[in-house]
This record gives sequence, structure tokens and C-alpha cells, in this order.
Amino acid sequence: MEQAEIERLVGGPPRLSLAEIGDHPRISEAREVFLDRLLGLYSGDPHTVRLLIESGRFLVYHIAGVLDAGVDPARRETWLTITRLKQEMSRFGLASDRHIDGLIARLCSTGFLDLKPAEQDRRVRILKPTEKLKAHDRDWLAAHVAPLAVLYPEHDYRSVMDRDPQFHSLYRRISIGVLPLAASLLLSLPDTMLFFNHAAGAVVQAELLRAAMRAPDHPAAAVPYADVGKRFGVSLTHVRQLLIAAEAASLVRLHARGGRRVEILPRQWASYDRGMAVGMYLHDLVYVATERASRGAGAGQPTVVR
Repeated sequence: MEQAEIERLVGGPPRLSLAEIGDHPRISEAREVFLDRLLGLYSGDPHTVRLLIESGRFLVYHIAGVLDAGVDPARRETWLTITRLKQEMSRFGLASDRHIDGLIARLCSTGFLDLKPAEQDRRVRILKPTEKLKAHDRDWLAAHVAPLAVLYPEHDYRSVMDRDPQFHSLYRRISIGVLPLAASLLLSLPDTMLFFNHAAGAVVQAELLRAAMRAPDHPAAAVPYADVGKRFGVSLTHVRQLLIAAEAASLVRLHARGGRRVEILPRQWASYDRGMAVGMYLHDLVYVATERASRGAGAGQPTVVR
């Protein structure tokens, strides 16, 4: 996405650049806050971890929520059909049509999505995020904006941190325009994708980094595979294979069996902070655009987001 297109989407120049976020002197403090918020969101809930924390599963839930916020019943092209969801998923190239069908069925069976005939045309089936999904998404967004509030306390992120439903709905509607940029930036982060492409990978990585940040033997930490697997609803073997893959990518060094001593290598710290900065950059872009759209609507001007 060109800079001019980003400015058109946001309604002016971005407030923050990716470089200044990534180079912020308090980035390690922001990282600790983010790890705490992310693990707080999923700890003690292995069912939700298994259901949502993997690239394909997460994107089905996330993109469905974004597209639903932009639905206009009078405009068929905005309807959240399975076909439209698959079209947006194809930007990320992370799941096959058959895989997406299975994920949708699972999300419907667990109360995160509904699939019903459209009122305007009963031949067309429409996906609809439930309040359960929306509430989780508000919590998820607050966790991801929290590090921005650490780095930039002069900016007001209360509407997301307070989980304002109206602001959240508009935020997600505006997020539709950012999907191409988000896909491009996410796929440019191979180390992030290594964890993201494994079930529970993102929270296993978060637990590993937080343990290392707090360990007396920093940057090494003890993360017993069996304990971590039980906590996040995956097997000991799954955790071990994930960390073996991370070691092959020069992200960690395994010094003892069973996760008793895992050393975090410099590349892992740098790549995690890069991925976190990308997320913060995207969230601030959308936050600023949402604030501007809210002010425009409050002044009696129509809010149009395409």
C-alpha cells in the first residue's frame, strides 16, 4: 500500500511511523506489558487457545469480525458470505478452502459464529459473529493496544482500553481498508509466522519470552514442555517440535531436555519486537482513522469507509 493510500485511509498523515515505534527506547517495557496482556487473555482457557491461536483459525475469526462491521444489508457485495471470507483469506495465503470450511464449522459449533440465510435472499447464507466473538475481540484488541499506551502515554487509547462497543464496531469497519497492508506486513515476518503457523504457537512464544525476561538466568528460561502444553491445550510433543523448529531458525538454543533450559537468542528478541512494532503501527493507524471518523460523524458529517 502506497503512502498516499495510507493517508487517504487514515484521513491524513499517520501519527506514528513503523521506524519510530520499533526504535522506541521503552520497547522492552512495552513488550513486557504486551506479553502479560496476551497471556492474561488466554491463560486458563486452553479451549479458546486451541480454537483460535493458529494462523488459519485466528484469521477466520478475525477477518469475519472485520468484514461483519462493514456489512450494509442494501449492498450485496458487502455481505459476509463464506465466499467473501475466503477471498479476503486468500490475501494471506495461509489456509485452503477446505481448511477454511472446517474452521468455520468449528467456530459455528462453539458459538463464535452463526451461519444463516440472508433475510434479503434466502438462497444466500450469511456468516454473523456472535456477541461471544465480539467480546473476545474487544479484549484481544485492548491487549494489543496496551503497549502503545506504554510507549505513547500522551495519546488517548481509552476507547479501546475501555472496550467501547460503538468505537470497536467503527474501528473494525475501518480495519477493512487496512487488510492488504496487514497481509503484506505479516507475511514479511518469517520468524513471527513460524510460531503463528502452529497451534498455540503465539502463546507458547509469549510464555517463553516472559519467562526469560523474569529469569535470574536471563536470557535463558525454564519452560517445561509438559507444563506449557497442559496450560495451552497442546501436547508435550507439539511444544517440543515447535521449539526444535525455532532452534533450527536460530531463534532459541535448547540446552536441556524437556524445556528445562531454553536460551533466547538475539534474533528472537529482535524479530519479536519487530512483529510487535508492526502490530502497534497498524493499530495506531486504524485508531487515528476511527477517531477522525467519530469526530466527523459527531459533527453531522457522514462516516464513509470503503
